[in-house]
Amino acid sequence: MNGKKVLGMIFANIHEEALESLTDMRTMGSVPFCSRYRLIDFPLSNMVESGMTKIGVVTNSNFNSLMDHVGTGKPWDLSRKTDGLYLLPPYSLNSTTMWGNRIDAIYGNMGFLDQSNQEYVLMSDCYNIMNLDYTKLFEAHENSGAAVTIVGVRGKMPKNMGSLLVFNEVDENGKITDAAIDPAGDDEVFYSCNIILIKKYLLQTLITTAHSKNEVSFQRSILLSCINSGKAYAYDATDSFIGTIDSVQSYYDISMSLLDKGNKNKLFVPERPIYTKERDDMPTIYGTEAKIKNSLIADGCQIKGEVENCIIFKGVKVEADTVVKNSILMQDTVIGEGTKINYIIADKNVNIKSGVELSGAANYPVSLSKDTRI
Repeated sequence: MNGKKVLGMIFANIHEEALESLTDMRTMGSVPFCSRYRLIDFPLSNMVESGMTKIGVVTNSNFNSLMDHVGTGKPWDLSRKTDGLYLLPPYSLNSTTMWGNRIDAIYGNMGFLDQSNQEYVLMSDCYNIMNLDYTKLFEAHENSGAAVTIVGVRGKMPKNMGSLLVFNEVDENGKITDAAIDPAGDDEVFYSCNIILIKKYLLQTLITTAHSKNEVSFQRSILLSCINSGKAYAYDATDSFIGTIDSVQSYYDISMSLLDKGNKNKLFVPERPIYTKERDDMPTIYGTEAKIKNSLIADGCQIKGEVENCIIFKGVKVEADTVVKNSILMQDTVIGEGTKINYIIADKNVNIKSGVELSGAANYPVSLSKDTRI
């Protein structure tokens, strides 16, 4: 199997309630990450690097920034006459209401599936930070004879994820023999990343049946039925860098973990680059008194103060005599002169005046909404 036989579907809004203020005015997929990316860049780039040429992005609400970011798909080589990138809006031909669940969303886009020549469908959400070689997933799926293959990872069970599918038992060949949804406990588990490879006709059949019965849980109605039939296999991606964003805290922790060179090199692999929309800007300007330590700083910034253990996006201004530590400052944020901030997540266009002192904690970073003035 090669990537041209696989149709991509990325769900941009799934689990965005977990990020609170960061998704008030945007989808989960358009949340900024690691000084220059958006969360959707990771599944989108993984699909393109595996040879996939047709990808639909399923939206539901607040998708203006997502449309601005992905555009025609040119940064991912998806601006094509044949196939390419498709934004799938939250309305079907016979409905003017938003999608209520994943089953509704897929059923409402059945026309997109019908008009696609690909034999398989690869579905992904946007809350996992990973760089996964999908060609190996395709090969494992074909060799196993599975009806559906679900990418999973072993680790601490995420919270705030709605219906989380956990594989209780997987045999030596990868077949899932027992699974549960939202099991109790805080132990390490083998859980689904909601990256699912399935034959297109089978997905259409299962979705049509589930929709006709007014079923709302994709995990129970679709995935568990495949597991109970003995045709569902797990693909273990634990060896890759995996960051599951299930809260503002996990967003902060995963972001800051990339200040470690080993983690950064594991995620940003030269042979599988992560693409994004570029904003051309001048190089960052550092003042004569600037002090920088262990930070990721994008271009287009003006840094005159002290920055330590921070992730700084494009266009950020840090004035003189200012100390910024353990913080994430998104695009065009301004930190005034003589200000001290620590453990802060500042969304786009935040303005903190001169002389302000603001601090969160490692286990409770303070999140400032877009356009906040302090």
